[in-house]
Amino acid sequence: MKPKLLTTLPGYTAKQFAGDAIAGVTVAMVALPLSIAIAIASGASPATGLITAIVGGFLISALGGSRVQIGGPTGAFIVVVYGVIARHGYDGLVLATLMAGVILVIAGLLRAGNLIAYVPEPVVNGFTIGIAVIIASSQIKDLLGLTSGAMPAAFVPKLEALWAARSSLNLAALAMGLAALILIVALRRKFPRMPGLIVALALISGLIAVLHLPVDTIASRYGALPAGLPRPALPVITFARLSTLLPSALVIAFLAAIESLLSAMVADRMIGGSHRPNAEVLAQGWGNIGSALFGGLPVTGAIARTATNVRAGGTTPIAGIVHAGVILLVMLVAAPLAGYLAMPAMAALLLTTAWNMSEPHKWRGYWSAPNGDRALLLITLTLTVLADLTVAIGAGVGLGLLLRMRDSQLRAADWQPPER
Repeated sequence: MKPKLLTTLPGYTAKQFAGDAIAGVTVAMVALPLSIAIAIASGASPATGLITAIVGGFLISALGGSRVQIGGPTGAFIVVVYGVIARHGYDGLVLATLMAGVILVIAGLLRAGNLIAYVPEPVVNGFTIGIAVIIASSQIKDLLGLTSGAMPAAFVPKLEALWAARSSLNLAALAMGLAALILIVALRRKFPRMPGLIVALALISGLIAVLHLPVDTIASRYGALPAGLPRPALPVITFARLSTLLPSALVIAFLAAIESLLSAMVADRMIGGSHRPNAEVLAQGWGNIGSALFGGLPVTGAIARTATNVRAGGTTPIAGIVHAGVILLVMLVAAPLAGYLAMPAMAALLLTTAWNMSEPHKWRGYWSAPNGDRALLLITLTLTVLADLTVAIGAGVGLGLLLRMRDSQLRAADWQPPER
């Protein structure tokens, strides 16, 4: 369970540091707006996303079992976080995140990282697509500039509330949101190595400020971002709260382990290396504990940011540490500038994130899969959207294991994790 950082430091050269530093800055420019957008979509303040990327990102890179893994808040947690905050308040989320971190540390010490091979791939695909649907639906309000109260957490009531607020459509917000969406996609395709997310958001937000358009920004809705990290503190801990929040903590721990290990597997294929799964799970635990102590969100290995790190030339965990340091520097020096980011542009960013999460290029392959796998994916997807993520994961894993027991010829080693 030795961290990869300790393996890569002997013989580390100035040339390697230059490559890692460039990659770290590049990833930070991608992670900065994405972290803010995920925090807002989760029902938290924008600053919590930055805190999570700084503290959790640093710990996951410093202690993790992958050479190139980048940690931070991810879209997969939006549904869980939003629900926990709605039911138990933000302090309840912090305690659930702290509990999840402890669970992951114990799982890492028990060498449970290898159990990822036994989670059926259709279950992962099903709840990932389901989460993407929920994220996309949560961004319609800001994309259209609707003026309504807080949106319900449940999917169907949320659609009903959006329809009821249709008369408050803001055409300026819609135009700017669509422009941001087009620009993000165009820059990603034409200049894949450029941090197109921050460029697109800066251009659209700057245009809105210059033209004085009636469009919400982060500052107008949430106030100024803090110029630094808060002091670490423990949430209120009682036996009653621990027992109430345990199911949420288990889901957070499960999602953190699944997403981080899948991301590490994808990174292995990109760099031709191999990660240490138990060290990675252990790092996720410490990352979530650290994030919770500073009042942040759940954290995990982020597949999109990890892939960006590899493409930008990152080769060791130093790149992830630099990424966390750059976000901290921006928070200390340029926090007021983030307040100008426009809400429709942030919605466009999360809509593209949801689309990428769903992996539409793989839908044809999912549909041509065996009947059992196809049914398992659809059941998990439906339960994720219409019921509850805890129910979806429990039912999906249970049904999946029953199907695998029936087909004894399929071994865990034969399963291939999806590339996200």
